[in-house]
Amino acid sequence: MGESKASSMFEAGSAVLRGVITAPLEAVRRRSAAPSPDRPDSVNAIIESEIIPRLLMAHAGSEARAKARRSRLITTDEASRFALLPLRLEAASLLEEVDIFIAKGASVEAICLDLLAPAARKLGEMWETDECDFLDVTMGLWRLQEVMREVAARSPVVLAGLSLPHTALFSPMPGDHHNFGTLMIEEVFGRGGWRSEALIKPERRELLDRLARQPFDLLGLTLARDCPSSALANLIKAVRNVSANPRIIVLVGGRMINENPGIALEVGADGTGADALAALELANSLVKTAAACDLNLI
Repeated sequence: MGESKASSMFEAGSAVLRGVITAPLEAVRRRSAAPSPDRPDSVNAIIESEIIPRLLMAHAGSEARAKARRSRLITTDEASRFALLPLRLEAASLLEEVDIFIAKGASVEAICLDLLAPAARKLGEMWETDECDFLDVTMGLWRLQEVMREVAARSPVVLAGLSLPHTALFSPMPGDHHNFGTLMIEEVFGRGGWRSEALIKPERRELLDRLARQPFDLLGLTLARDCPSSALANLIKAVRNVSANPRIIVLVGGRMINENPGIALEVGADGTGADALAALELANSLVKTAAACDLNLI
C-alpha cells in the first residue's frame, strides 16, 4: 500500500480518535500517581469497558452469519504474534497484516474477536507490567481502532429482505460495572438483524422498569465476575414476573457461566452461548421455535 493512499485512508478522524482513546488512559495515568490497593481504574479495566467495545464492530449480514462459525481461522499463535505489531507498525501496515487473514477466509467477526480485541488486551497487560509506556499503548490502540474502521467500512451490514426484526435488551448483572461483554453482544445482535439496545451499569430497578415498559423478545445478561447463583435466579424470576412480554427469552453469559454452562438452566435462563456469535445463533433458533409454537396454537 503506497504512502499517499495510506495517508488519505487514515487521515479523516484521526485526531478525534486519538482524543477519544487518550482521554480515559490519561485519567488512569494521573490516578496512578496515587496508588490504590484495589486499582479499580487500571488500564485493563479501561480497555475492557471503553476501548475494546469500539473495536468490536462485528459484521453479521445474512451470508456472513451462515459462515461465521466456520470462518474463524485465526489461531492462538497467530493472534499472539499480531498482538505485538501495533507497537511498531503504522495503521496502514497493520491493515496489510489483517488483509492476509481476510484473504485466507477469516470473517470480520474473527478479525474483531480473535485478532483485534486480544491485541488491545495485550497492550493493557504490557503497560501494567511496564513493558511499554503511555505513548506506546495510546498509539497502539489508536492504530487498532483505525484498522477496525477500515475493515468495518468494507463490510457494511446488509439487512434487505429481513422481516420485522426481533428486539433484544442487553445488560450487565446489576452491580457489575464491566460493560465490555454487554456492548460487544449488543453490537453483534444489531448487525445480525435484531433491534438491540444495551443498558450500561444499570440498577436492578432500572432494568426491571425497562422490561416492564417494552415487550422485548430477549434479555441478555452478562456477568463479568462471579455472583451467587441464587442472586441470578432471583433476578431472572423477577424479569419474568414484570416483563411486558410474558414469553421473553433470557440468555446469560460470562466467565462464570462459560465454566459451568449448566448454571444457565439452573437459574431459570433459556440458555447461554460460549461467545457473542454462539449466543446469536441460539437466539435465532429460540425465536424460530417460539414462532412455530405460536402458529400451532392458532
